[in-house]
Amino acid sequence: MRIRIVGAGAMGRGIAQWAASAGHTVELCDVRTEAVTAAVDFVRSMLERAVDKGRMSAGDCAAALERLVPLDDPWAQGPDVDLVIEAVREDLDTKAEVFGKLEQALPGSAVFATNTSSLSVTRIAASLKDPTRLAGLHFFNPVPLMKIVEIVPGAATRPEIPPALTELVESCGHRAVTVADTPGFLVNHAGRGLVTEALALLEESVADPAGIDRIARDVLGLRMGPFELMDLTGLDVTAAVIDSIWQGFRYEDRLRPSYLTPNRVAAGLHGRKTGQGWFAYGSEAPAPAVEAPVTGDADRPVFVVDTGTAHGADALRAALTAAGAAVGSGPAPSDDAVVLVPVWGTTVASAVASLGLPAGRTFGVDPLPAAGRRRVLAVTPAADPAAARDARAVLARAADGEEPYAVSVVRDTAGSVAQRLLASVVSVAASIAERSLATPADIDLAVTTGLGYPVGPLAWGDRIGAARMLELQRALHATTGDPRHRPTRWLTERAQLGLPLTDPGTSPSACTG
Repeated sequence: MRIRIVGAGAMGRGIAQWAASAGHTVELCDVRTEAVTAAVDFVRSMLERAVDKGRMSAGDCAAALERLVPLDDPWAQGPDVDLVIEAVREDLDTKAEVFGKLEQALPGSAVFATNTSSLSVTRIAASLKDPTRLAGLHFFNPVPLMKIVEIVPGAATRPEIPPALTELVESCGHRAVTVADTPGFLVNHAGRGLVTEALALLEESVADPAGIDRIARDVLGLRMGPFELMDLTGLDVTAAVIDSIWQGFRYEDRLRPSYLTPNRVAAGLHGRKTGQGWFAYGSEAPAPAVEAPVTGDADRPVFVVDTGTAHGADALRAALTAAGAAVGSGPAPSDDAVVLVPVWGTTVASAVASLGLPAGRTFGVDPLPAAGRRRVLAVTPAADPAAARDARAVLARAADGEEPYAVSVVRDTAGSVAQRLLASVVSVAASIAERSLATPADIDLAVTTGLGYPVGPLAWGDRIGAARMLELQRALHATTGDPRHRPTRWLTERAQLGLPLTDPGTSPSACTG
């Protein structure tokens, strides 16, 4: 196949390297000749590095470079061009102008693809005389390493084009998912669940950015916490994506932005690229703050309140007993015991009020199974600091031969940190599925490949169980009154019918054939 790539920036040169390495002839062009020269040099250096590391033979490297053809004129005639991939700046008028010129220069048989990450494919195509020839082909940076591509049909795209693009992508070693032409497409839309909820937790002073990131990594098993991720991506970029997706979905509560971001963006606190974001970077930056050491009395008696068979009281009681803690029994705590309440979508304060527990020495524990050795202790405004330190020391205990647990201390909130982050991730993915914007399988594939989550969000919900996830979201919604937490129809139906969240279900059309 002969592919013309218009735009020789970071994305264009990455796509060029990917396509040429896979055996396709690539015409690389840009309105700036020097950009093409720099891009070719960059691709050469990347391929030569692959040879040095043994990932590519010298012969394959030379052949790929032979297939990379720099063009001086992006609008040159190209009777043999099969596909054009546009990778210019994210501006609708600019992209429309590019495709208008290409439409005059190239045969009607050439398929047009835009690498837009945020603009409507349909609106870009509408500027063409033949809008049926254009689709979205959204790569992620760096292209050779991010092995996922979103195929985005516009409203007028010919039906044979998306399958042909899927075949091309997968023949070149990447995975392809077909998604609807909606704000954020799939990966950027699904990624809003984590960062918007993390920002909401920060708004409520539940924990600081470092504390939320620790819980995201050690409890949920994410490779990067949400604030680390925003600093890596750039808060200016993240905030713009959050706002555009929220606006595009007509101010959907589940996607609501935070008031914290505009001032930080205006102040230049963008993250790694500016040296200061949620954290400081660079040679002059102070060392990251370490967690406070555990200083309480690990031998203080502890009483675990049973708030339901599925809420983890038995498991916590057994784990603390195995670690040698003085775990009390009976219907009520002793006068000196610290009281631990496993919370599931509710608050410690509500348990204190409803069960008549001692407010000063009652604390919440997140029963969500942790990916690492971390437990989370929630404290109310009425907590006695000494009792809280003792509760933290008790929770840090481990059985003989095991490492002690790290224990995060957070402000009491419905569901605690990890539950809220997970509920939001699952909820946003479920809303994508119920709108039929992508299949459940493609949602999970795109998120694990594009965002690096340990498991797809719908499969993650299934690990917890649809019924228990529904209980969590109903409790979050009831406790907070915030419509952001309302359960999706996708989750509600599957919990009621005993179906997994990954099951696409029976469609009405399947019942009429």
